[in-house]
Amino acid sequence: MPPKFGTSGLRGLVTELTPALVADHVRAFAAACPMGTGLWVGRDLRPSSPDLAGVVLETARSLGLAAVDCGAVPTPALALAAMEAGAASVMVTGSHIPADRNGLKFYTPRGEITKADEAAILAGLGQGAPVVAPGPTVAQDDSAGPAWVARYVRAFGAEALAGLRLGVWSHSAVSRDLIAAALGAMGAEVIELARSDVFIPVDTEAVPPETRRQLADWAMAHRLDAILSTDGDGDRPLLADAMGRVVPGDVLGQITAAVLGAEIIVTPVSSNTGVEAAGRFAQVIRTRIGSPFVIAGMEAAPGRTVGYEANGGFLLGYEALGPEGALAPLWTRDSLLPLIAPLSRARAAGGLAALVAAEPPRFTAADRLEHIPTERSRDLLAGFEADPAAIPAFLAVFDEELAGTDRTDGLRLTLASGRVLHMRPSGNAPEFRLYVEAEDPALAEAFLDKGLAHLRRALG
Repeated sequence: MPPKFGTSGLRGLVTELTPALVADHVRAFAAACPMGTGLWVGRDLRPSSPDLAGVVLETARSLGLAAVDCGAVPTPALALAAMEAGAASVMVTGSHIPADRNGLKFYTPRGEITKADEAAILAGLGQGAPVVAPGPTVAQDDSAGPAWVARYVRAFGAEALAGLRLGVWSHSAVSRDLIAAALGAMGAEVIELARSDVFIPVDTEAVPPETRRQLADWAMAHRLDAILSTDGDGDRPLLADAMGRVVPGDVLGQITAAVLGAEIIVTPVSSNTGVEAAGRFAQVIRTRIGSPFVIAGMEAAPGRTVGYEANGGFLLGYEALGPEGALAPLWTRDSLLPLIAPLSRARAAGGLAALVAAEPPRFTAADRLEHIPTERSRDLLAGFEADPAAIPAFLAVFDEELAGTDRTDGLRLTLASGRVLHMRPSGNAPEFRLYVEAEDPALAEAFLDKGLAHLRRALG
């Protein structure tokens, strides 16, 4: 599958992300979007990321831009630093996908590119390089990561996590040392787990059984109150309780929103319905899946508005108050806030598991079938739409009846039992994703396993 530019930026096989292709996308980005004071560039820890970042930086300089190299840094930290400097930014990362792939994420001085920006960038590809005087020598700036940590230490305070024994699953996440630093600065005892020099793809929305077993083993062996981690570029959180049980990202989102006193929630249709059942928010707005759609929904709902996704990435749309200080808006997926906010309330609730148990009993589980051509996925969904008997036949294996459908993004089936099956092709990889929702986490996992097996047969 050739490199593809879309909602999450540019993604593709490393062998196909040639210097010419990368430079073309950077030039189109610079021509289509405001650059402000220059272009800041960060990268994750994939082996291919330093060279790709070098191409981005030199292309920016060739366009006359002030190019700033931030080195290895989490995506939200880069975006935060660049926005505060009034600059655009590019993050070199493939997020949660394997190391043989990589990509670029694009940010204007205001935040993530919009769908309109995406269209303008696509229209500008292949236009060639303008003749301009090169910009100054590439500058180095290592402040983005520490500033990201300091943002939350100021807001939550030096005692926010005192008394907690927390494990940080480091793997190859670019955020690993910064997360440990933030937890320690807030009073927690930090235990590092499984640091890796080899890149490990971690999808916080589809944690495999062997990883869940490892989390449980670590939690018991080290007597941990919780285990924290992120995906490779640090914009999606992973949090497990004292038994090693993973807290779904959308549950982290609704808890974090409550901690911050948010009034309006913007979240995709894939997030669980507990946020409506809780009854503590003035409005819940549902969107298509992807942070650009969440951001568009937030822009249309001014006020104490936040956004989050089922992967746990949290977007803050207003100046909120933490226990010790203010939190400025950050209109991009962040992992640190939805890790710290629930943990800051965990002790008073009797532990993280008790805090989660107080939420409405709606639980999601998600996973993906890999190496599924997008065309095959779309054909399957088109068949469900064309044949009225296709959906009831598909549901027969679950012994469930259909109560309603939602085609906002893919096909979301609400069943007579209140459970949910939601199918959609990935927007940036040859994958088919399945999201399920049920009233019990074990039942959600069982539905997920059965659904994936059923879909594997249907997709051939």
